[in-house]
Amino acid sequence: MMLAVLAALSGALAVAAGAFGAHGASGPAVEWLKTGSHYQLIHAVVALVALRFEARGPAWLFVVGGAVFAGTLYAMALGAPRWLGAVTPIGGAALIAGWLWLAWGLRG
Repeated sequence: MMLAVLAALSGALAVAAGAFGAHGASGPAVEWLKTGSHYQLIHAVVALVALRFEARGPAWLFVVGGAVFAGTLYAMALGAPRWLGAVTPIGGAALIAGWLWLAWGLRG
């Protein structure tokens, strides 16, 4: 249940970040917020779908990977140092691992 709540909150944060990027940000922050919110929203939804298939491991990777991927982009958009962008691919790797794990589990 807690994982589903985290996925739903992740979706809410993604919408808020996307709205801020569209209406309150400027410069490179706009793209960082747009990219982060896009990936986070997709993976919040797929985490909920994965839970319906009882695929908790992949769902965790989608939520945590989305938080790391998008969170580093959001942080840079809000003024954090750009070296934080070197952490972003770790989140992306977790997202890819989640998809591969989900595919393996669904192979039948």
